[in-house]
This record gives sequence, C-alpha cells and structure tokens, in this order.
Amino acid sequence: MFKVLIIAYYFPPKGLSGVQRTLKFVKYLHKYNWLPTVVTSGTGAYYAHDNTLMEDLVPDSYKVHRIEGKDVNSLTKQMGTVRMPNEKIRRVLSFFSSLFFIPDNKKFWSAKVLKFCRTLLKEEKFDAIFISGPPFSTFEVGRKLKKEFDLPLFYDYRDLWYGYHFAIYPTPLHKLVIKRMEYRCLKSADRVIVTNRKIKEKLVKFFPFIALNNISIIPHGYDQEDIERAGRDSKDRDKMILTYSGIFYEFITPKYLLLAFKKLTQEHPHIASQIELHFCGLLRKENEKFIEALKLQSFVKNFGYLNHLDSIRKLNSSDILWLTVGEGRNSDTISSGKLFEYIGAGKPIMGLLQEGALKSSLEEYGAGFICDPYNIDSIKDTIVQIFTLYKEKKLPVPKQEIIQKYNREALTESLTKEFQFLIKVR
Repeated sequence: MFKVLIIAYYFPPKGLSGVQRTLKFVKYLHKYNWLPTVVTSGTGAYYAHDNTLMEDLVPDSYKVHRIEGKDVNSLTKQMGTVRMPNEKIRRVLSFFSSLFFIPDNKKFWSAKVLKFCRTLLKEEKFDAIFISGPPFSTFEVGRKLKKEFDLPLFYDYRDLWYGYHFAIYPTPLHKLVIKRMEYRCLKSADRVIVTNRKIKEKLVKFFPFIALNNISIIPHGYDQEDIERAGRDSKDRDKMILTYSGIFYEFITPKYLLLAFKKLTQEHPHIASQIELHFCGLLRKENEKFIEALKLQSFVKNFGYLNHLDSIRKLNSSDILWLTVGEGRNSDTISSGKLFEYIGAGKPIMGLLQEGALKSSLEEYGAGFICDPYNIDSIKDTIVQIFTLYKEKKLPVPKQEIIQKYNREALTESLTKEFQFLIKVR
C-alpha cells in the first residue's frame, strides 16, 4: 500500500465539526490502497469530546501518533471537557493570543510535531504528506519537511489562512508576517486542496503566483454509513421540528431566528404552537439567557452536545434543518461542515445566509429556503411558508444527484487520485 503522513491538530476524541473531514478521509483511504499515519494532538482540554468517533475506523487501516505540546489545550488536559467561555471573554482571549502567538497558539505544538516527524520520516518510507488547517502553524511543518525529505506536499484548506474570517490582526505587522509565512508555505506546496471555489478565488487573488490548476476543490461531505446507522426517533406529537446542529460564536448567532420566532408567537400563535425548536450542540449560556428573556423556553428543546451518531439521528428525525452565517471578513468563503451533513440527511434546509459558498451550495441542493440572516420579518415569513408547505405535505425534495456529490467515500477517492497523480509525475 502507499503511505501518507497526515498532520491534523483536530482529530478524535476531540469533537465538533473540525475533526470530521480528516477522520473520514482516514476511514476510507485504505479502500483506495493508501495507509494513513496521523500525527495529531493529545487528548487535552477541549470544548467537546466524542469517544465514539474512533470506533468508526477499521483496525489496522491507519496509525495514530498523539503529540502533547505546550499549547493551552495540552497544558490543561487534566480539565477534560471545558465550557466554552462567554463570547466577549473569548474575543479578549483571542486578541491576546493573536498578539503574542504568530501564526497561532499551536506554534509550540507544531514545533514538537516537526521534531517527531523528522524522526518518523527517517525510520519509515512515505509517499506523500497531507496537512489540514487550521491551525496553520502546521503548514510551516510541512514546508520544512518538504525541504528536507522532498515528498509530495498537500495543503488542505478548510478555511482561509490570510484573511481568515475569525482571525484577529492586532497590528499591520502581524498581518504582513502571516501573509509572508503563507506565501513561503505555498511556494513549497505541490498541491493545494480547498473546500470551495470562493477559497480558491481568494488564494489566487492574494497569491497570484499560484496556478489555478494547482488548486483542487474537494468539498466537505457526509458519510452515508452514518446516516443509515443513526436511524431516527419516533415522533410523539404532530409538531414541525426545526433543528440546528452545532455551536454559535462571532457572527454565527441564533439571535435573529429567535427574534423572528418571538414575533411569530405574537402574530401567528397558532402556528408557533405547532413548532419545536431543537438545538443539538453547544448552546452557550448567553444563548440560553436570550431564550429566557424572550420567554421561548416552552418552544425550545436543548439536547446539548451529542456524540456524532446521536446528532445525526436528530437530523434524521427533524422536519426542517437550519443554519446561519452573518456578515464578516471573507464570510463568503465559509464552508460549514454541518450543511453537508444536513444534505446527507436529505431534509429541507432553511439558510440564513448572504452571498457566498454556503448559499451557492444550498441553491444547488434544490430543497433550500434562503433569507437574509439579519432580516427578522423575512425569517419569520420564511418559517410561515415552510410550515404551510409542511402541513400540506408539499415540502421540496432535494436533488439526489447533488446529495451523492458530497458522499465522503467518493470525496476520499478524489483525494487519492490527487495523491496518485503527483506520485506518477515524479
């Protein structure tokens, strides 16, 4: 079998959507004659853990090496799963982190990874190196390994690096240094993988030396096995279930949907009484207080963070799924993994979205309802429209060919073709 060295900070038992892309590549690579060796972080403190995720992998089809570093997560590993801080506090912490750590606060962990991988590559033969970011300090690891061992190097962008929508640049110097670091890393890359066309366009705009044909798009996706294994809950009452899966932070907020629903309870109480709002994931304390302030507790069910299959079961058991992304720097490049799991569930989707990659994907899906994320009246009217179609059993049906397009097994096959092409070229 061919062997690929994968460097990814986020990997199970850490939870949340950041782990899914790498996990599913690792799960299916062996079917295409590739053996992955994953170098990842230790089991340090984090906002969510899911110990069931590793059960997804076939024994002997992969290897994992866990490296403890001097990052905050490793130093506080005895704390286990920790509560996500208040948004205002989180932003202050992010500012100071960005001020002192360039390119990110995983740089010391990445330094230990570099040392470990140097030893590993001297002891074992590998055919390619694949690095997924963020965090992007790992891209520097790839650049140095490429220089020393001359292996095909693949960078996987789940998000932008320079211009990242949630990045904080305390000074112009920070911004300049990070752009130069990315330039240096991209110069050493053999192939760049991105999750959507918007990221590809921004990379070419920021770094004109990159040829378009050196950037390949492999989107996020869903795992058909997960959809089938998860099953669905039986419905104990005739109410339309509107579900959100995931977390809220920055300009990804439930505020405007909740305000719209509050208005719905005032203008159309008979409709509101037949709808349940379900939240699966990390509904933060300030979100819960906002729900209480609006007196919407009787309409809301908060399931908290669920393991992956239980989360998929909630998607399968819902009538409508919704997601939201507001306005921010380069927010048009966001390609939330949750949308593609929603697509895998085959449910109608309400998107509170502006122009960008997510909106384009939802339009293509064929069963989407799209409205401005800040227009409360538009959101309320969209809920009424969806409810009317639900009662009439006329909700739109998604296009099957679009659903199949995002199957993770097929996406992994596309990745192996990228690997294979560069090996043949060499």
